Parts: sequence; C-alpha cells; structure tokens
Amino acid sequence: MAEETAQLSPHEPLTGGANASEKTLLVLEAVMTRGRFSEVVEATGLAKATTHRILATLIERRFVTVAADGSYLPGPKILSLAGQALQRIDISALAQPFVDALVDRVHCTVHVGAANGDEIVYLIRADSDKPYRMPSRVGLAIPMHTSGIGKVVLSGYTDHELERFVARVGLPARTTNTITTLTGLRAEVARIHQLGYALDREENVPGVTCVAAPILDSTRRIKYGLSISTLTLEHSPEQVEEMAPLAIETAAQISTALGYTL
Repeated sequence: MAEETAQLSPHEPLTGGANASEKTLLVLEAVMTRGRFSEVVEATGLAKATTHRILATLIERRFVTVAADGSYLPGPKILSLAGQALQRIDISALAQPFVDALVDRVHCTVHVGAANGDEIVYLIRADSDKPYRMPSRVGLAIPMHTSGIGKVVLSGYTDHELERFVARVGLPARTTNTITTLTGLRAEVARIHQLGYALDREENVPGVTCVAAPILDSTRRIKYGLSISTLTLEHSPEQVEEMAPLAIETAAQISTALGYTL
C-alpha cells in the first residue's frame, strides 16, 4: 500500500466506539517519534487501513503534516498546543508531592532549584521535622558552582560552555571547600557524569552538606535540580551519599512529570 494520503477520506468513520479514541492517540503518539507509515503501523499494531484513516483525520485537523519525502511530522496544531502547555507548566506544583514524599523518607530538608543565568534560584524548600532550619528560602539565588543543584546543572554543559561559565563568574569562594578552578570543576563534572549525582561538601555554607540529582525537562536538558540537605553534625559524608539513590529516584519522577522521556 502506498504511503501517500491524498486519496484517503478523513471523514471515513472509525469503528470501535470509545476504542477509536485510543487508536487515534496511539497513532498520534507514534507520529511524534516515527516518520514513515510502516513505522507508525508497526508501533501501533493497527491495520494499515485503520492507520490511514486516522492519519487522514489528523492531517485535516493539522495535528499531523506530511513532509516532502512522504514521512509524517507533528503538525502546526500539535506544536502550538505543546507550546501553550509548556508555558503553563508550574514545576513547583508538579514537584511538590514528590518532594513531600521524599522529606518523609529522609527527614531532611529538600530543595528544588532552577538555573537562572549563572545562578541557582530555589523554587521549593521543604523542611523536615527537625528542630533546625536550613539557611535558605524560596527565591534565594546562590552561585551555581558552590551548590549541589548548581553542579548537576553544570554537568549538562559542554566543555566549551563550562569554560565560558568560568570566564564569566570567576568561581569565587564561599567557603574554604568551594571549587575555585576550571580544572577542579571539570573533575567534579566528570564525577557527576560517572555517579549521577553531586555533593555539596560545605562548599556554599559551612556546616551544611547535601546530595543533589539532576531534573530534566521535555527537551532533555538539565535546567533544574533536587537536593537533600542536612547538617554535617547530624550526618556523616557517607550517610549523605547513601541518600543519593533517593535523590536520583525523586528527581527522575519529577523529570517524568515535566515530560522527559528516554
């Protein structure tokens, strides 16, 4: 069967009642990641005739468009809706339930931060039942190179981007443990790539340590991070690092909620 859609009638009825909606969604999802008709058929498991009818309707409604080579692409309608949806995303609202669940498990303060230029801005601070509070607040901006969240964001930079970042900010020290050289920052980024998480070893505030994991959005870029923070008097470096899997797990859940897919 040819892959052209010109002879198809978009008004030919689909069968299956409510199941027709499921078929349409299957086809639309397949078009987002596969271009050829045969690939869409294989991905959906639908009959070729059924797939053709659904595609014709999606093309008519501008959810799908046909490229010059006959492959299928997301249409202007779906791109417009996606843009509108992204503008309405509130990461704080999406992340809060996952953050609250993590606080209940680790009994430490959990932060979610976002990259804002060369700094990290806290979007969420969720405190545990401990009698002390971290020296942080929502809206506080901190240097990217001194924080766990900032360092996981930097781990998404290319080496050239990392060089330009260092040239801009100069890596000023906040404590005696702050990384202050490009060589040191490169080594830290390499470690994050290997382990999947970053540590703040009293690099931003004396007596405060954290483990952080990256949060990726639908574009697969690291624009956010999540950290579990505690006092060095309460948790040893080994105990902090033992919480890394929980930080990674929760960050991955938030990434999925933001539309990240492998």
